[in-house]
Order: sequence, then structure tokens, then C-alpha cells
Amino acid sequence: MRSYETMMMFAAIACHEANKRYCATIGDYSHAGWDETPDDIKASCIDGVRNALKGATPQESHENWMKLKKEQGWIYGEKKDHVAKTHPCLVPYDELPSAQKKKDEIFISTVARVEQMYVGYAGEFERVAHDEVHVQHE
Repeated sequence: MRSYETMMMFAAIACHEANKRYCATIGDYSHAGWDETPDDIKASCIDGVRNALKGATPQESHENWMKLKKEQGWIYGEKKDHVAKTHPCLVPYDELPSAQKKKDEIFISTVARVEQMYVGYAGEFERVAHDEVHVQHE
């Protein structure tokens, strides 16, 4: 059976890719694919998945992301700059434009969907494996 960590990684990749695609729809083409993404951003995404799995709301997800970014030395800046570690979304959730709040909603719903799929498929994998073992013993 697949591990919980594997499910978290699938969720992190799915969230990253969903965010990348959503950002493109609002004119932000700055996101690389998962394989090209810096490790600190991957770590932030994985941390966000852990937080979402604990039941975080979109607002709590944003607050968690902000806390981690600040711990990594990021500050508010009008433009996102990975080298200078500035980001325009390092503001309280209530101050985010609705298009930016949508990213947190997408993140939380993506994690929930991946978890549902994983739990469903993991159960199916267990049933198939059990049936195969059962058949082999008959």
C-alpha cells in the first residue's frame, strides 16, 4: 500500500500545478513546473499540504504560508522576487485581492480531493491485493 508521505507528495505536486495553471489565467506566468521549482518553494507546498490535512481554512492556509515565508527571510514587496525574497502576497488574508484568495481556496480543495482519491484507491488496492491473496490460497 502507498504511504501517507506519498499521498502528501502527490497532493503537493497537484497543488503546485493547480496553482501554476490558475496563476496563468490571471496573467502570472512566473511559476515553473514542479521539477524546476526551488526546494524552499516545494517545502512550503508540502508544509501547506500538512496544514490542509489538519483542516485548515483558506485563511489559515495563507497565514501558515506567510509564517513559513517570513521564517525563510521573505518580506513584503510589490513584485515577487525569489532572489530578493520579496512577495506581494505577504499581507494579512483580509488584504489580499480576491484573485489571490482564490489560490488558497484552490489549494485547500485540491488537497481534499487528492486525499479522497488516495483513500478511495488505497482501499481498492487493499481489496484487490486481498482478493489475489485469497485466490492464491484456494
